[in-house]
Amino acid sequence: MLCSLFGIHHIEIAEDIVSDTFLAATETWAIKGIPENPTAWLYTVAKNKTKNHFKRTDIFEKKIVSEIKYNSPLDGQEMEIDLSEKNIADSQLAMIFAVCNPCNSNEAQIALALNLLCGFGISEISDAFLSNKEVIYKRINRAKEKLKEENIKIESPNVAEISERIATVLKTIYLLYSEGYYSTSQNATLRKDLCAEAMRLTYLLIQNQTTNLPETNALMALMCFHSSRFEARTSENGEIILYQDQDKALWNQELIDRGTYFLGKSSIGNTLSKYHLEAGIAYWHTLKSDTSEKWKHILELYNHLIILEYSPIVALNRTYALSKAIGKQEAIIEAEKLNLAENHFYHSLLGNLYTEIDNLKAIHHFETALKLAKTVSDKNIISKNISNLSF
Repeated sequence: MLCSLFGIHHIEIAEDIVSDTFLAATETWAIKGIPENPTAWLYTVAKNKTKNHFKRTDIFEKKIVSEIKYNSPLDGQEMEIDLSEKNIADSQLAMIFAVCNPCNSNEAQIALALNLLCGFGISEISDAFLSNKEVIYKRINRAKEKLKEENIKIESPNVAEISERIATVLKTIYLLYSEGYYSTSQNATLRKDLCAEAMRLTYLLIQNQTTNLPETNALMALMCFHSSRFEARTSENGEIILYQDQDKALWNQELIDRGTYFLGKSSIGNTLSKYHLEAGIAYWHTLKSDTSEKWKHILELYNHLIILEYSPIVALNRTYALSKAIGKQEAIIEAEKLNLAENHFYHSLLGNLYTEIDNLKAIHHFETALKLAKTVSDKNIISKNISNLSF
């Protein structure tokens, strides 16, 4: 909200005021206890600090008068800052479209989104991307400078701007969720905090009439379906549990029902996006039966998805669905055509497909996958597969 008030060229001032506000909360609440309404306390203190800033400096008169949104003329009256729920929601929507601007790379957009939209610090972001703090710090600063150079406005987008940029916004949120769902950070395959933030941002879009679009609902459905299996997806010691081995009793039915609701909302109109197809695939994965009919539906959706937006991961997942729907022999032929020799998922898939057909080939592929795998969890799963075939 403060960024919306100050404008993109003075975003650092807003960040400083927010930092001071939370520091004040830490100091005050430690002595007096948490207030009855912590959110209102934070906004009120931030508002007061903003007013004090304007009183202490002349930057208000000289540099940003034209950028500030206000209702009354500057005639010496005290400036009012709108803290209504609507203005806060509108400011968040404006910030999403400013941050997810295609003038920056996907990596920069996600880092900036984590920092400005989700409140993640440099250390948290560097952990999420398995990078060092200096790299992330430079990436975020370059992204901010690029927004300034392009003179990007933090303002509620009009219908034309939404139509032009909603794809970039949804892609950024999708990538944010994907990073949480399969994190590349050390020893943390699943980052629920990243997934939760992606879902929060998507829900903000759904709550706004102009961004409550079929593809937005499809993305929300996709995330609900995937999130419904979180508790079954990792063991007590944090190791990943593959789909076929999950305890289905741990699946969250409430999230499945919410996903089904948003999937229904996404069917309005003529739009068919990758999010619709992926949400459909995720929906079928929430059905507890394991019949060939179920996998034929999943395979059909993958066939559409691979035409709409090809990626190696989609191709690999399609091949796994093919093995479940038709059989391993057919899937092996299709998988080997992909020839993704440097991809550990490719070799893991072939290891699974060759198991009980040619165990020596299966072990060879698993050993190759083990060399290429990056996360501890992936290495542990592959090692177990090799051990099971070695006896």
